[in-house]
Amino acid sequence: MRARESLPPPRRLPTWGTCREKPDRGGSRSVAAPFPAREGAAAAPPRPGPDAAARRCRGGRQPMGAEEVGRPVAVTLPGTGARSRGAREPPPPGPWGRSRGWRRRRRSRRAAARGPLLARAAEHPRRPHACRPASPIASMIAAQLLAYYFTELKDDQVKKIDKYLYAMRLSDETLIDIMTRFKKEMKNGLSRDFNPTATVKMLPTFVRSIPDGSEKGDFIALDLGGSSFRILRVQVNHEQNQNVHMESEIYDTPENIVHGSGSQLFDHVAECLGDFMEKKKIKDKKLPVGFTFSFPCRQSKIDEAILITWTKKFKASGVEGMDVVKLLNKAIKKRGDYDANIVAVVNDTVGTMMTCGYDDQQCEVGLIIGTGTNACYMEELRHIDLVEGDEGRMCINTEWGAFGDDGSLEDIRTEFDREIDRGSLNPGKQLFEKMVSGMYLGELVRLILVKMAKEGLLFEGRITPELLTRGKFKTSDVSAIEKNKEGLHNAKEILTRLGVEPSDDDCISVQHVCTIVSFRSANLVAATLGAILNRLRDNKGTPRLRTTVGVDGSLYKTHPQYSRRFHKTLRRLVPDSDVRFLLSESGSGKGAAMVTAVAYRLAEQHRQIEETLAHFRLTKDMLLEVKKRMRAEMDMGLRKQTHEKAVVKMLPSFVRSTPDGTEHGDFLALDLGGTNFRVLLVKIRSGKKRTVEMHNKIYAIPIEIMQGTGEELFDHIVSCISDFLDYMGIKGPRMPLGFTFSFPCKQTSLDAGILITWTKGFKATDCVGHDVATLLRDAIKRREEFDLDVVAVVNDTVGTMMTCAYEEPTCEVGLIVGTGSNACYMEEMKNVEMLEGDEGRMCINMEWGAFGDNGCLDDIRTLYDRLVDEYSLNAGKQRFEKMISGMYLGEIVRNILIDFTKKGFLFRGQISEPLKTRGIFQTKYLSQIESFSRIMHQTVQELSPNCNVSFLLSEDGSGKGAALITAVGVRLREESSS
Repeated sequence: MRARESLPPPRRLPTWGTCREKPDRGGSRSVAAPFPAREGAAAAPPRPGPDAAARRCRGGRQPMGAEEVGRPVAVTLPGTGARSRGAREPPPPGPWGRSRGWRRRRRSRRAAARGPLLARAAEHPRRPHACRPASPIASMIAAQLLAYYFTELKDDQVKKIDKYLYAMRLSDETLIDIMTRFKKEMKNGLSRDFNPTATVKMLPTFVRSIPDGSEKGDFIALDLGGSSFRILRVQVNHEQNQNVHMESEIYDTPENIVHGSGSQLFDHVAECLGDFMEKKKIKDKKLPVGFTFSFPCRQSKIDEAILITWTKKFKASGVEGMDVVKLLNKAIKKRGDYDANIVAVVNDTVGTMMTCGYDDQQCEVGLIIGTGTNACYMEELRHIDLVEGDEGRMCINTEWGAFGDDGSLEDIRTEFDREIDRGSLNPGKQLFEKMVSGMYLGELVRLILVKMAKEGLLFEGRITPELLTRGKFKTSDVSAIEKNKEGLHNAKEILTRLGVEPSDDDCISVQHVCTIVSFRSANLVAATLGAILNRLRDNKGTPRLRTTVGVDGSLYKTHPQYSRRFHKTLRRLVPDSDVRFLLSESGSGKGAAMVTAVAYRLAEQHRQIEETLAHFRLTKDMLLEVKKRMRAEMDMGLRKQTHEKAVVKMLPSFVRSTPDGTEHGDFLALDLGGTNFRVLLVKIRSGKKRTVEMHNKIYAIPIEIMQGTGEELFDHIVSCISDFLDYMGIKGPRMPLGFTFSFPCKQTSLDAGILITWTKGFKATDCVGHDVATLLRDAIKRREEFDLDVVAVVNDTVGTMMTCAYEEPTCEVGLIVGTGSNACYMEEMKNVEMLEGDEGRMCINMEWGAFGDNGCLDDIRTLYDRLVDEYSLNAGKQRFEKMISGMYLGEIVRNILIDFTKKGFLFRGQISEPLKTRGIFQTKYLSQIESFSRIMHQTVQELSPNCNVSFLLSEDGSGKGAALITAVGVRLREESSS
């Protein structure tokens, strides 16, 4: 029989009113009166409504979550089936408010309907024979008498213990405050700046994924963290409905090993592993090994773990600060009779999460409540300062056992917690763990009992040597005493074993002490887990969290009340979270195997991914070879004899000079090179304060215009110019115009450019082979609204160079790396064989996008480059541009993602419909991942160490450059005419 737990709230509960009979779940009758009413007593007052009566019977609910705390006792008497409730105040007489005489008369009336004989028999009942069982009335009276006795007894003892252990009873307000403190500690542990001094270390585990169901293989798992050492062989076959076959052996870890040297400990582990492999006849195999090492470790990779500090009575010397994987490998090699490949080392909490994650892929929290306590969860990588990278998630081992080591829990620690800490192997450390874990709860109860006995509150002041002996009262005893039915009986047996002769009062008191200590543990763990759940919810940005928590640990599993209390408190503290608790049936050993399986899967995937992406990683020697080939193509383009067959055309731009600062006037500029078309008015002023004032308007070019006829395209351009002139109010005068035309052109003069080929999605007919300046002039004439002086046709690359040269006179190279890619530079006229004259310099438009069209880059082109080229509008052309420019990089990535998904590396092998759509993965997504300019600058410096290169960003684009070229052209034309 167990008297029900009670932790009365700080405020006084309401007293009892009339409580009538009501059936309980087992069909017995619950009454709340010590004695039946005397015959002829006055009837009870009218029965209140069912809700009110139920509330009074239950005695109200506590805000602390200990709904049974302070409520009357329910006692079931053997053989009666009646359960009686006591009360704080004696209730009115009579269990039903009516006399036994009335009840006898009612039976008589019923019997009368069945005949006179039965009626007479009912009026004169026979006395019970000695051999007959007692009447129900007599049994009821006995039950009520006993219930009243136990109620009063329980009530007195509960009040006494509650008052004595008031500091251990934590309100919800206190628990919410603890949640806030722990959340702050988590943030400190994740921060690079605060981690060194943080008590909750938030250690990265380098476990980046939970099982996805595709794991397979044969693995060995080692599980070291308690009084025994377990070795498992785990065989995983995902093709047979995620079948997992396990074989395990348990080996002792003697105290002399646990407290000896590190070499002794790991020699013991290696010896046990050798014995296991011998038994399973796998000594000749080199199987992947996962090592569950249940102590705080700092990791920089998944197969390395530097022990921070021992916990849980382990104290092997020479291990703290060392890599436990190396120590184990050393012990294995010293034996020499087998080999092992330690793939991963994990904490038992991580192992628990991975074990449960194999069955429920929503599991993202691991929790241990056993000999020790800890938790882990999947944190966003962007919040982990100690690990490079921002994308994805990683499991964080909180090591929350050290919560409070900095004094943050001093206000809730009691004298008994401090005494536990002083007598431990690691005073001042793992203070939270010492308040909640199974290693210490039994000892906490013993210390409380000793002090209460010394003060004469228990055992009539008797103290035995057994009661004074550390470790004699175990946490398993706490669990036994708190059992529902036999709890008080167990208490009597356990206390008798300790040499005391407990009274009924003592048994009830000890049971309530156990309740308060274990209840506090459940509440504190609920508070810290609540902080983790709130962080997960915040990370996901969702108003309500749905997740699974994998749980393991002897305290959680074996204590009869712990899990129920813990869950109920958690629901109150985090009402906006729907949490499923999944018990880890196979322990953290299977989890180590699953971590190994995941690591093995990820390692194999990583190998294949690296193998695929290796084609994109060009070594310095390969880049120098590309540089050499480009130089050869440039020479071919500049020479008259080889120019026609050259793919890098090296086109003269007839721009012979950069701005010298004397340019002056108002100029129009057109900028055509993509889906948008820009018209600009550029006002250039010379003198002491050189200024450039610009006004512009952007116009769209519809796809049907881009791929229609040339006449439609240039009519649309002139229509946009007309609108801009009206907008600016300058339609009257004939203005000089520079035309930035960002497509390969062969120029015969500054104001004439013959289109060689369209690029960037343009396909307008009747333009290739024609002078674009003439096509523009013809369109202006067709409109008959205005006239313009087309002074210069320039490439956007040349325009960029001129824009920057206006700010920095040493600028002599222009580079475009955008939707397309190209470069220009100032070449010595003596090297330009296509034009007459050897004096001076001229800007050369390289048109390097066609580099490789002759096959000279086929050895570095990948499968994905070929796919992009094959489905482009100009297959076989502009191959270099398709490898580097913004129009195509996103498409290359999309093809890689599709390939990886087909191989099962991504998205669970499911290719979504959007991913199948060409152009869905835009290049702008890449700009959020990599720093293109930084990589390019570093590479240029490495490949051209003798060149001191500065990069100047063109803020105003090539439109301003076209106006400057026009200004230079006008200036040169005026100089030649004068």
